[in-house]
Amino acid sequence: MSYTPSSSVVAARKALAVRLQDLRKDAGLTGRRLSELCGWKASKTSRIQDGQAAPSEADIRAWCHVCGADEQADELITASRAVDSMYVEWRRMERSGLRQAQESVFDLYQRTRSFRVYASRVVPGMLQTRAYTTAVLRAVQRSRVTVDDVEAAVDSRMERQRILFSGGRTFAPVIEESILRGAVCDPDVMAGQLGHLVTISTLASVSLGVIPLATGRTRSPAEDFYMFDDVQTSVELVSGYLRLTQPNELSMYARTFSELSAMAVYGAKARALITSAINSLG
Repeated sequence: MSYTPSSSVVAARKALAVRLQDLRKDAGLTGRRLSELCGWKASKTSRIQDGQAAPSEADIRAWCHVCGADEQADELITASRAVDSMYVEWRRMERSGLRQAQESVFDLYQRTRSFRVYASRVVPGMLQTRAYTTAVLRAVQRSRVTVDDVEAAVDSRMERQRILFSGGRTFAPVIEESILRGAVCDPDVMAGQLGHLVTISTLASVSLGVIPLATGRTRSPAEDFYMFDDVQTSVELVSGYLRLTQPNELSMYARTFSELSAMAVYGAKARALITSAINSLG
């Protein structure tokens, strides 16, 4: 499975465009006539109807008004906002620093009872030590964020981690073994992180799976994703953050998670891989 930033967003945008086009047709208006009544160029109407341009809230209200469908404006605006919230570029999410990005998901974590996570690049945030989190967020800040609030962002993530020990929740992270041997921090910090994974893996609420490097893969690694109950899947892309809530997309990621889980080892075998990675640090 491979999502581009626009795959799900474009589909949702086109669905909105079809609804607007149907309003125009039901009103007996041509695209040119609707453009004249709205006071903009015909090319703008074409781009909106093709799903190539996102209409503003004012555009939607104007469109509904000239079509005699003012009562549908609020619903269409709500649908448009939902599309806009599906994909957020990192630079937009992090423009005021990393702390806000950490705090923006706190309520979602509080509501969730079942967490399923797949990670191929770094240890999932809920399982990170403070030192490891600092190294990861510092690297992010240096590469793409001008505001330096790393310490505050680390505090926020550590606060969120309390959920791990609050009871009534289950955590099923599946990680690639390559994460255990990745050089995202110095050896001492990595050793501490790996030791923490060993401890966390013994919790009754945690089912930590590790996909061995030597496994006979039936599929290639996927992008990192986080499943919150059966309500939302969040996908971390190179350019941004994708929120998926459509049932068909949630089912697709659930199937992918099951396939990845089947490749992983658990319990003593997973801890043996972690211990091997610790020993390789010298």
